[in-house]
Amino acid sequence: MIDPSKKLSPEQKESKTSQAHLFDAPSIVEQRRMVEAILFASSEPVSVTELESRMPQGSNPGSVVDELKTEYSHRGVNLVKVGGGWAMRTSPDLSFLMRKETVETRKLSRAAVETLAIIAYHQPVTRLEIEEIRGVGVSKGTVDLLLEMDWIKFGRRKMTPGRPVTFVVTQHFLDHFGLESAKDLPGLKELKSAGLLESTIQSGKDSNDDNIEEEADLRDDMDQPELFVE
Repeated sequence: MIDPSKKLSPEQKESKTSQAHLFDAPSIVEQRRMVEAILFASSEPVSVTELESRMPQGSNPGSVVDELKTEYSHRGVNLVKVGGGWAMRTSPDLSFLMRKETVETRKLSRAAVETLAIIAYHQPVTRLEIEEIRGVGVSKGTVDLLLEMDWIKFGRRKMTPGRPVTFVVTQHFLDHFGLESAKDLPGLKELKSAGLLESTIQSGKDSNDDNIEEEADLRDDMDQPELFVE
């Protein structure tokens, strides 16, 4: 015999049904959306336990994670296990797209800067002419360094005894300094006004001083084989 006290009115039945629906688990599609949102927004790996604590009661984040792992395995972003949690990571085969080239700037020796400037302003110029302008010999290491940097290259040979080779600046040199051609190099007045040229020539130096300084510059060049290193 049914206990009348256990009978529910229609209103009570409807209320009980509504309360049951409040705790119904979201659909799988909705759970997938929730897991994706949490993982994308998190800067740290998220464990299944943490996912479960954030999602509505009745959700099964562990199963959802397994499905998403398979689904994302062939995409640009993968779902991977990191420690005790899960995180979105760039697919390993696409990691090269994320690399950033690092350029380390190194200072050129005075000998290299002077040699480069003479070539830029007097090209095509021979090694002997460079030495006459500088007033000191040009080391092979300095010239080799500028050649390796692709800032200078061999030009045409001069129609003089011995047919000496000349040096000119490269397109790479012009591009680096934002020049269309060597004609766009700043003039003497511009260099002086910018404080890049001394108004007077230093005196009291003899050839021995120059040779010693040239050797020191050469050692600097040998210690720094490249101006830019990736």
